[in-house]
Amino acid sequence: MRYIADLHIHSAYSRATSSDLDFEHLYIWAQIKGITVLATGDYTHPAWFAQISEKLVPAEPGLFRLKDDLAKVCDAEVPAACRRPVRFVLSTEISNIYKKAGAVRKNHNLVFMPGLKAAARFNAKLGAIGNIQSDGRPILGMDARNLLETALEVSSDAFFVPAHVWTPWFSLFGSRSGFDAIEACFEDLTDQVFALETGLSSDPPMNWRVSGIDGRTLISNSDAHSPANLGREANLFDTELSYGAMIDAMKTGDPDRFLGTYEFFPEEGKYHLDGHRDCGIRLHPAQTRQHQGLCPVCGKPLTLGVLYRVEELADRDEGSLPAKSHPFYSIIPLPEIISELVGVGPKSKKVVQAYRSVLERLGPEFDILYRLPAEEIVQSGLPLLDVAVSRMREGKVTRSAGYDGAYGRVTLFSDGEIERLKGEQHLFAVPNAPAPAKQVPLVAAPRQASLFEAPDVVPAPVVAEPENITAGLSTAQLAAVNHGAGPMVIVAGPGSGKTRTITCRMAHLIQARQVPAGAVLAITFTNRAAREMADRLAAMLGGNTDLPFVSTFHGFCLGLLREQGGFDAVVLDEYDRRILAKTVLKRAAAGKADGLPGPDRLLDMIASAKQAMLGPGDDLSGVARETAPDLLATLYGDYQALLAENSGCDYEDLICRAVDLLEGHKDVRQTAQQRFVYIFVDEYQDVNHAQYRLIQALAPAGGNICVIGDPDQAIYGFRGASAAYFQTFETDYPGAARFFLEKNYRSTQTIVSAAYHVITGQDDDPGRVRVYSDIAGVPVVTVARLASERAEAVFAGRTIERMVGGLGFHSVDFGKAGYEAPAGLGFADFAVLCRTRRQTEVFADVLESAGIPCHVVSKQRIYAARGVGEAISLLRLAEGQATFIDLEKAGGVLYGATAAKKQAVISAWAKERNLPAAEVLAATERFPVPGLSQAAQRRLAGAARTVAELKARTGHLPVAGRLRFLIENMEPLATLVNGSKKNREAFDAAVEAARPAGTDATAFFDTVALAADADAVMPGVDRVRLMTLHAAKGLEFAVVFVAGCEEDLVPFSGYGDRATDIDEERRLFYVAMTRAKERLFLTWAKNRTLYGKRKACTLSRFVADIEGDLKEQAEVETGRPPKDGHVQMELF
Repeated sequence: MRYIADLHIHSAYSRATSSDLDFEHLYIWAQIKGITVLATGDYTHPAWFAQISEKLVPAEPGLFRLKDDLAKVCDAEVPAACRRPVRFVLSTEISNIYKKAGAVRKNHNLVFMPGLKAAARFNAKLGAIGNIQSDGRPILGMDARNLLETALEVSSDAFFVPAHVWTPWFSLFGSRSGFDAIEACFEDLTDQVFALETGLSSDPPMNWRVSGIDGRTLISNSDAHSPANLGREANLFDTELSYGAMIDAMKTGDPDRFLGTYEFFPEEGKYHLDGHRDCGIRLHPAQTRQHQGLCPVCGKPLTLGVLYRVEELADRDEGSLPAKSHPFYSIIPLPEIISELVGVGPKSKKVVQAYRSVLERLGPEFDILYRLPAEEIVQSGLPLLDVAVSRMREGKVTRSAGYDGAYGRVTLFSDGEIERLKGEQHLFAVPNAPAPAKQVPLVAAPRQASLFEAPDVVPAPVVAEPENITAGLSTAQLAAVNHGAGPMVIVAGPGSGKTRTITCRMAHLIQARQVPAGAVLAITFTNRAAREMADRLAAMLGGNTDLPFVSTFHGFCLGLLREQGGFDAVVLDEYDRRILAKTVLKRAAAGKADGLPGPDRLLDMIASAKQAMLGPGDDLSGVARETAPDLLATLYGDYQALLAENSGCDYEDLICRAVDLLEGHKDVRQTAQQRFVYIFVDEYQDVNHAQYRLIQALAPAGGNICVIGDPDQAIYGFRGASAAYFQTFETDYPGAARFFLEKNYRSTQTIVSAAYHVITGQDDDPGRVRVYSDIAGVPVVTVARLASERAEAVFAGRTIERMVGGLGFHSVDFGKAGYEAPAGLGFADFAVLCRTRRQTEVFADVLESAGIPCHVVSKQRIYAARGVGEAISLLRLAEGQATFIDLEKAGGVLYGATAAKKQAVISAWAKERNLPAAEVLAATERFPVPGLSQAAQRRLAGAARTVAELKARTGHLPVAGRLRFLIENMEPLATLVNGSKKNREAFDAAVEAARPAGTDATAFFDTVALAADADAVMPGVDRVRLMTLHAAKGLEFAVVFVAGCEEDLVPFSGYGDRATDIDEERRLFYVAMTRAKERLFLTWAKNRTLYGKRKACTLSRFVADIEGDLKEQAEVETGRPPKDGHVQMELF
C-alpha cells in the first residue's frame, strides 16, 4: 500500500504552537493534505498522553485511529474528495541540552514507540530525569547517546531519529552546538541510528555530500506547529499499514518500501544561508568566510546556515550521489501557490476560499501537487494553477533563500507575468521559467572546490597512565607538596587549588617517597569530596595502583568501630532519629513534663552535646538553650535508651564511640597510629570538639599530619565547629610548617575583590591572606532588585535562557538567545544558592514550569519522600538489619494500614520476648500476638513470607536492582512512589545512590545514614543546581545567583532561641560568592513572605560592603504571567 507519512509534529502543549493542535483538527487536516500516517507528537507530555489514551484507539499493529464518534463529527468538515483513513503513530521530540567533549551540545531527537505501555515506561524514566510536564517538547540535560540507550532499554522496537540535523542552534550537526560526526554524539550506539531527518533548510543532495551520513535513510517531516502546516515535508512508503513495517522500511532503506521524500525547496527554510537578521545581512558561505564569520554591519558573529555547515563537513563535490539514495520531490505548499496566483497573503480569506474550492474539485493537496496530471488540474477553476504546479514539479522556480530565522521565498512567476499569461490565455502549455531575480545586494559567490577536512574521527578510549603529578603547580603549591616529614598546615583561600595540592602531596608521597598507599589516610566532611579526592588520586597514580584510604569523618569512624570495636549497630538516618525524638517527647508529655522542646530542637541539643563529647549525665547547661538542663538530661537519656532498644546509634554517636575507643584502648590507638603514618584533614576550620579529639588520638604531636582549610570559610558553628582549632594547630603540633595558597584559579578578579570587601567587613585581621586572581572577566557583579521571591526566580530563569543561547527555536526567533551569549555554558554551569530550603522550592517551581532542567540538591527531597523510606526499610528487613522503626515504616506496605496501626502492640510483644526487630515477622508465623485479630495475624504471617521471598528472589541482585524489584512487584509501594513526580524522582535518585554499593546492602544503608546535602547532587544529567549556601561549600559554577540578599535572610535571623552569629553569616555569604567562576548575580526582593508573614525587605548589609565600582545595580520589573497557561510564546 502506497501512503504518505508525516512523522514529526507537535501538540498544543508545545511552546509556540497553535491551540488548534488537537486530534480532531489533526485528523481533519491530515485528510485535507492527503496524509495517511501522522505522528501524535509530544506523547511525553502527561496531558497530551491522556488525550492520546482518551481519543485514540488501536488500529493496525502499533498504529492508532480516532474514535468512531469523534471521526464521524470531523468527517463532516472534510471535503468529500479528500476523505480517507488516517492513522497515528506514537512519536515525540526531545530537546537535549548538555555538555560533552568540552562543549555545550543542543540537539533535538525523535523517539517512536510501538505502543502506549512502552511510551508510558519511557515517560516514567524521563520524568525521573527532568521536567516533562511544562513543554510538549521537553528540555532534558541528558546526553543524546543516553537518551537513545534509554529508549532501547524501554523497548527494542523503539526507533530513534536525530531531528532536523543541520539546523544551526539545535541539531546533531548544527553550527552553533552540534558535532562533526555522528559517532562523536552517539559513540558505541551509533549503529542504532538508522535514519536522519534533513530539516526544512536542507534537501537530500546537500546531505549526500557528507559521506559520514551514508547508509542512513534520510527522512523529511513537517515539524508542524499548526495543523495547516502538516505535510510541508513528508515521506512516501509502500508497505503494509503497521508500525513494524514502516519502521523497518526506514531502518533498511529498502527502495521498494521507502520510496522517498517530499521536500521544501531548501532555500525556503529559515536557516539555509548565513546572515544577521537584525542588520538585514544575508551571505553565501564563501562571503561569510571572506568576512571571517562576522556581520559586516555590526561586527557580531553571523548565524551560520545549513549550507555553510554542509560545506564545512562535505567530503564530496556538489552533485555527488552515494551508493544508496532515495528519490525526492520538491514541493511548495498549495496555499502559497494560490497566494502567488491571486496576489494576496496565504492566510487571507480569498486564498482560504480558493484553497477549499480546489480541494473540493480535485481532492487532497498532495494529489494536486504530484499525482494529478496537468490536464486534470485545469479543472480546478483557478487559472494558471496547472502551470504553477508543472513549474514546481520541474523545479523551475525563483529562490530567495532564508537566513538567521527568516523564512526564504520561492516563487513561480516573475513580476507581471501572471497578468500577461491570463491575458494571452496560454493555458495549454507550460511557459519557460523566468530568469532568477536578484536575491541579495552582495555579489553571488562562486562555486568552491572542496576546501574542507573530513568529519572528525572519534578517538578510541585509552587507558589512563600515571600523570606527572606536580606539572603545572604554582610555587606555593609545590612547596606544600614537597614538604618533608612532620606536621603542616595549609591556609587555602577559595579556588586556590586546595584539593589538587593535597592529592598531589599524597601521590608524591606514594610515588617519590615510596610511602605505602595504605599508610595514608585522608578525611573529608562529605562523600562527594571523598569521591573527588579518590578520583583524582586514581588519575594521578594510574588504575593499577593501590590508593590511600579516603573517607568522611563519620565513614572512617564507622569502619574503625566495625573493625576494632565489634560494632554491629544500625546507623539511623535523620528521619528515623526524628521518629525516636517524637516518641521520647510523647512519653514525656504523657508524664506531664513542662517546657518540652520540639523534636527538631531536641535533636539539635542532643547533637550539640555529642559534638562536645557530653553524655546525659554530664553538665548540659552549655547546650540546653531555653530547655532546663535537667529536663534535657532526662530526654537525652530516654533517647539513648530508645536507640539501644532498636540496636541502633545515630550520626554523632559514631564519632563519640570512636573517640572513646581510641582514647580508652591504648592498643587500638597504637594500631591506628601505626597503620596511618600520614594523615590529611580537609576543611579543618570546620571540625568540632569530638572531631578534634579524634584527630588528636590518631595523630600524636610531631606526627605527619597535614590539615588544610580557611578560617574565612568556617560556616558550621551551629553544629559545634570552631575555627579556633585551626588557629591553635601550631600549639597542638609545635614546629608545624605553615603554607599559604593565595592565588584563586576559579573566579574572576572582580568576584574575588567583591568577596574580599565582604569578608573584611567582619574584622581587620592582619594575618588574613588576600586572595588574588589573574582571570579577567565582566568588571562588575550584578545586584538585582526584584518585586518578589517569584520575580527573583523569573529573573534567574530569563538570564539562564539567554546565557545558554536559548532553549528552543522560540528563544532564537524572538531574540532571547542573543548573539553575545557566552560560549560553552550548559545548565550544569548554573547554580542558585539560597539561605533556606524553602527558597529553593520557589525557584524549582518557576524554572520547571519554564522547561529549564533543574535539581534541588537536598538529601531530604530524596530520603524523606514517600515510598523511599518504606523501600529502604523493606530492604533492611530482608537483610536482617531492621529496627522497630523499619517495622513501623514498612508495615503499611507489608500488611496494610489496619494491622500497621497495631505496630505498638507488635513491638511491645517483641520486646517482652527479647526479639530483635529483624526476627519479629518470622516469629509471628509461629506464635500469636495477643491483642491482634485473626485477620491481622494472617496479614502478619503473610508479610513474613513476603520478606522471606523478597530475600530469596533479590539476594543475588545489586542493591539498585533490589529497589527496582520492589517497586515493580509491590503494588502498595508503587502507589506511594508514583503518587507524585517528586516521589518518583526521589526514588530514582535513591536507586542511583545505591549503584556504587553493588550487592553490598550494608554499604548502601551507610550511604543513606551518612549522606549530606552536598552528596545529593545527581550526576549524569545537566541541570541547574538549586541548593542552600551551606550545601554549595566545595562546589563551583560558571554562573551563580545568590538569592534573598536581604536582612533577615542574609544574615539569617530565624534561629529562634539562638542568637545570630553575624560573623559566621558573613563567612557563609563569602563562601557563596566565591562559588562563582565567571558571573555573579546577587538578587533580592522588595517584598517577601518570611515566617508566614508578608514583609518589605531591605538589602543585606553584606552587599552594601561591596565597593560601588564593583557593582552593577539592576531593578527588574517582571509582570504577572498570563492566567491562561496555554499562551506559548513566553517561557515566563
